[in-house]
Amino acid sequence: MKILLIGGSGYVGTHLAQHLLAQGHQVSVASRRGQGALAEVRYLRADVATGEGLLEAAQGQEALVYLVGIIREKRGQTFQQAHVEGVRHSLAAAQEAGIRRFLHMSALGAALGTGSRYYQTKAEGEALVEASGLDWTILRPSLIFGPGDEFFGGILKGLVTAPIPFIPLIGDGHFVFRPIWVGDVAQAFEQALRNPATLHQRYDLVGPKEYTFRELILLVRDVLGSRKPLWSIPLALMDWVVPLISPLPFSPLTRDQYLQLKMGNTADPTPIRQVFAPSERTLESELPLILKTKRLVGA
Repeated sequence: MKILLIGGSGYVGTHLAQHLLAQGHQVSVASRRGQGALAEVRYLRADVATGEGLLEAAQGQEALVYLVGIIREKRGQTFQQAHVEGVRHSLAAAQEAGIRRFLHMSALGAALGTGSRYYQTKAEGEALVEASGLDWTILRPSLIFGPGDEFFGGILKGLVTAPIPFIPLIGDGHFVFRPIWVGDVAQAFEQALRNPATLHQRYDLVGPKEYTFRELILLVRDVLGSRKPLWSIPLALMDWVVPLISPLPFSPLTRDQYLQLKMGNTADPTPIRQVFAPSERTLESELPLILKTKRLVGA
């Protein structure tokens, strides 16, 4: 199948492109820079915020996968552009190019009224996809782990290795998560493309095991060999401090990310086990490699 990945030079997109190639598909990637590291992939320049280049990239393709997502607004990139306008422009390009199959990567927890602009705009993007009239499938992953990831190999590693004598913990760290291996995310996308039963369906992509935020930090600390103690920062203090530091460019945590952490991120894994064939690699088995790997930065 000829597949176009919009935003496919980022973290998930790079893993997905490799998996699709291994399954015999022809892969094209459209991104702002129009560049990437995989020799077998055709890279094209496109801007989802304006729609420029999307129609040209979509010509001759059989399926379009929308992967664009940002976890914080910076350098002129907004949630509205990435999660709503980009979806709108990509749907229009698919329709004009005659592409029927459209896969959309949203996020577990996407909903209106949460107070999170990230979740709000992801939900708005989902609504556009569902109203498009195309043969769509929406996949909503939880925290994604694997070599080059941003959360475990970036944020949590940074908390543990920061040059301070303790590891800051938000509240008591009871917020629950069910992270999923990036390989299982890639497999779910490829299997959805081949499975007609996934048409007009939404799936929460989660891993086999739940962890509290505290447990996740302790796992990272132990793998890194650190002996730093955890220091709980009361939520009342965090509720006051985070909005003040959030607009600053060096802020380690935005208001939106803080809201998402407090909500947790988990779901029942049974539905995806019934439709897909996840390998369900555990976080414990992958963390040593993740924490040694340089982060992959999206384009």
